[in-house]
Amino acid sequence: MDIPPEVTIKSTIKPGSVYYFPNEVLSSKESHYFIVINIDPIEDEVIFLVCSSSKIDKVKQRNRHNPPQTLVAISKEDYEDFTCDSIINCNNVFSERIEGLVDKLSKKTLKLKAEMNKNIVKKLREATWASLQVTLDIKKKLGMKISD
Repeated sequence: MDIPPEVTIKSTIKPGSVYYFPNEVLSSKESHYFIVINIDPIEDEVIFLVCSSSKIDKVKQRNRHNPPQTLVAISKEDYEDFTCDSIINCNNVFSERIEGLVDKLSKKTLKLKAEMNKNIVKKLREATWASLQVTLDIKKKLGMKISD
């Protein structure tokens, strides 16, 4: 018996959930790994995702004017589903609704991957907080304490 896509996503989404799918915003039409960085994604209206790239030097070059701590390198030893060392640019946060993830899964354009380690997810959130590109609204939703 097949589990409906809505049940699959809603019963498994958590901080560190990883989805593999193509994104029309990216220049490459290939699928990428997207990591959920919300603290409580099932309760949130919008899911925030960061995207990995195997093109480490290219990402570093494109982000040379951003704080270096906004780029998180993850080796293939640190995350079991990576086939090569990768980097995550936390200056770009992608927004998605659960319904969008469900739709991609039902169309078979999204694959569920192994959950990412909580310590890595924490680093990704911290890198997002350090970004000058990410809005305060997103940072607050990701748990950053903003003093007035």
